[in-house]
Amino acid sequence: MVSAADVERVFRAEYGRVVAVLVRAFGDIDLAEDAAQEAFAAAVERWPAQGLPPSPAGWLVTTARRRAIDRLRRETAGRVKLAEAALLHAAEDVEEVGPVPDERLRLIFTCCHPALSREAQVALTLKLLGGLSTGEIARAFLVRETAMAQRLVRAKNKIRAAHIPYRVPAAEDLPGRLEPVLAVVYLVLNEGHTATSGDELARAELCAEAVRLGRLLLVLLPEEPEVRGLLALMLLTEARRPARDDGTGALVPLPEQDRSRWDRALVAEGQDLVRECLRLGRPGPYQLQAAIAAVHSDAAAAADTDWWQILALYDQLLALSPTPVVALNRAVAVAEVHGASPALELVEATGLDGYHPFHAVRAELLRRLGRGAEAAEEYAAALEHTANAAEQSYLRARLASLDPGG
Repeated sequence: MVSAADVERVFRAEYGRVVAVLVRAFGDIDLAEDAAQEAFAAAVERWPAQGLPPSPAGWLVTTARRRAIDRLRRETAGRVKLAEAALLHAAEDVEEVGPVPDERLRLIFTCCHPALSREAQVALTLKLLGGLSTGEIARAFLVRETAMAQRLVRAKNKIRAAHIPYRVPAAEDLPGRLEPVLAVVYLVLNEGHTATSGDELARAELCAEAVRLGRLLLVLLPEEPEVRGLLALMLLTEARRPARDDGTGALVPLPEQDRSRWDRALVAEGQDLVRECLRLGRPGPYQLQAAIAAVHSDAAAAADTDWWQILALYDQLLALSPTPVVALNRAVAVAEVHGASPALELVEATGLDGYHPFHAVRAELLRRLGRGAEAAEEYAAALEHTANAAEQSYLRARLASLDPGG
């Protein structure tokens, strides 16, 4: 029996592939998205009665392609030639020859065209490849959903107006587009690691997709240390996922995790990549984040963590990437090395009000300082700014455990 949840899982796993195939076939983002949505709506209607097809992804691509062709056929005579050209291209279904060996990775590089702003590149690719909602992308960028919706529309309009081609960049152009591509893959991993909304803490299919894309990038650009660093970071992060919930879906923070549940094969692979980065001697933000994750993975227990080394790595990271989020994460290390009071000052200086980790970190520091009433306010603020049910449950438990006399 196929349930709506089964179709949802296929949607999450295959949406990016379906859209990527349609964008390349028809050269129209809106048409590709609409046809993909229609195909998944058809799956919700048919699969529960008919069962899963032998190849769900193939069924979705075929159905979406037919819906797109039907739409083009119905449109006015002024687009007849466009419809004919699209039909011919779709019928041929010839594999494009180029340096990028994967349909979804090709679309990422295409969306990361230099004519678009960095934010537009990343946001549009997350929408098309990750299947993230506009609200989820907005929260990743710390902006309002309406503002992000407008930016996505502008990005699509620019692609259309500027006639930006949907083609694979030449091999010599790939490194120049690498930075936003890495940012996209990293944000896909982040959304998978802790879902922006929903009942589940993580989205395993997005984690797997991010790691898959990272491995492809390393094959494509083996001399780029930041590609190696990003893959190492993702592997070390993914290694901890089995221990991040208690088996019932409840969040388990890093200091309380059962480290015997970490995936030791992923830890070993990630640590090997970090050592390779060190030998290259060209540090970058992803390599430094991977090194921080490697230090955590070296500790058999939370109490054994080398926080001095982590703080030193965060000092380097902040020098290379002086963002408020990096400063917030560094403050957590400062709290472990120098105490909660200096860390709290650093947290407050980040100006990240409205960002739920800011409120959660501030609450924990206030708790340590015995300022229970203020900590309660921060836990409440953190609750207000996350839509993930597992995070909400954890924050409610922390709030309930506060000493009322603090």
